Amino acid sequence: MHNILLSIDAGTIDWSRAQFALTAIYHWLFVPLTLGLAVIMGIAETIYYKKGDDFWKRTAQFWQRLFGINFAMGVATGIILEFEFGTNWSNYSWFVGDIFGAPLAIEGIVAFFMESTFVAVMYFGWKKVSRGFHLASTWLTGLGATISAWWILVANAWMQNPVGCEFNPDTMRNEMVDFLAVAFSPFAVGKFCHTVISSWIIGAVFVVAVSSWFLMKRRHVRLAKESIRIAVVVGLIASLGAAFTGHISGQQVAKVQPMKLAAMEALYNGGTDQGLTAIAWLNPLRQPDYENEAEAPLKLDIPYALSIMATNDPHGFVPGINDLLNGYTAPDGTVEPSVEEKMERGKEAIAALAAYRQAVKDGDDMAGEYYGALQENIQYMGYGFIKDKHDVVPYVPVNFWAFRIMVGLGCVFILFFAVMTLLSFKVPFLSLLTRRLLAAFGLLPETHADMHDISGLPKWHYWLAIALVPLAYICSESGWLVAEFGRQPWTIQDMLPTWAAVSDLHSGSVIITFCLFLVLFTAMLAVEINILLKQIKNYEG
Repeated sequence: MHNILLSIDAGTIDWSRAQFALTAIYHWLFVPLTLGLAVIMGIAETIYYKKGDDFWKRTAQFWQRLFGINFAMGVATGIILEFEFGTNWSNYSWFVGDIFGAPLAIEGIVAFFMESTFVAVMYFGWKKVSRGFHLASTWLTGLGATISAWWILVANAWMQNPVGCEFNPDTMRNEMVDFLAVAFSPFAVGKFCHTVISSWIIGAVFVVAVSSWFLMKRRHVRLAKESIRIAVVVGLIASLGAAFTGHISGQQVAKVQPMKLAAMEALYNGGTDQGLTAIAWLNPLRQPDYENEAEAPLKLDIPYALSIMATNDPHGFVPGINDLLNGYTAPDGTVEPSVEEKMERGKEAIAALAAYRQAVKDGDDMAGEYYGALQENIQYMGYGFIKDKHDVVPYVPVNFWAFRIMVGLGCVFILFFAVMTLLSFKVPFLSLLTRRLLAAFGLLPETHADMHDISGLPKWHYWLAIALVPLAYICSESGWLVAEFGRQPWTIQDMLPTWAAVSDLHSGSVIITFCLFLVLFTAMLAVEINILLKQIKNYEG
């Protein structure tokens, strides 16, 4: 592996990372809307099944039509994303293919075929199957998409927290020893819940935006109002759920990826009684001088909140970047070695591995001793490829600002859906109180203050709903930036750095495919937006 590393230039590593990031970002533009619309259209058809009113059938069909357009684009980008593991990250695929390939295979065989089967019934079976079977097909289409997300997120969670595996020095591969540990690790469950629930927010925002456009144009008013009522309830539940699952995810990150948490908080020097940074001035264009700065300038924090988030204890200990680099002893006696010590032990593991394999080849009795030395240091073997201890610190500004964008917009969505829920339902006291409060702050004309109907809102409320669509995507993509930038330089946390995982390609080849994918994905996105807008604009009901 050392020889391979020496032959790979830095450009190949950087461009391979850029290409994978490009594909993942574009793919994630389609996936959350698929998961979110699945819930909305399922609820609409359930109401049709119960009431038998053809209005609800037409409503379900309208949202299913938009779901189908988006679903097709998501499949296309997802397939390319999976192929890139073999083309651009062949060392990674070879090293952990026995583990990483299992959830991807299950996703393809079970979830994707489940989606493909029932999506056909959902679109073409309205007059060919019973209402009950068709309703089941609609929900199973959404369930298939969600199960697909489960297995993809299991694979990603394993990269963040590798469990259920052992390194085999004879095959030079990591091999799965506990499938259930991989499939149902707390990190995987937390990531799945937070990711899927946050996707429902995007679906809800999209439905409210489309419905708001209909209300502005005085078209399909009943469809718009009823869809908004469904979407705002889904959105409010999802927004609160995302906050709760985000807290759980934060605690898991604190346990298994403390450097990511320190980067998210720009926490240079940790300790007990740590406050959660509300805002600070962190230059987005350069890595901070964390070794010589006590903290980020102009920092305002919420007292004890970080300790509570990370440890459920207001006096809990949270390590900072320097603590993790230089090693520390926690108040409970836990000792964390320095990165330099981990690097030395990693080199010892690599040397023991080479000696073991040579001894086995030569039939040397020392093989057992070398194997023992390898096992003593195996957990640090990934650090043996680290050249400088500062390489294990992710780019702090991206993590810091992306985390605040995600949390800040999450709070905006909670407020938005709470207000819209009160305005959407004819609850005399709460709806009237909400309107009068908005009027008191100048956000609603006095002439509208005593109305109960959401169609009586001024146009700027509808434009606000439409403007929240790109903000919802920015919020979602920011979460992924934190998740992926935060674990750099690791492809697999503490096990395999990016430069040891990449394929031995010429950087020029990767640059060409990057540019091709950029043009292709941008064209696909433009086509999807154009088709969606035409379907919405030309809908006759």
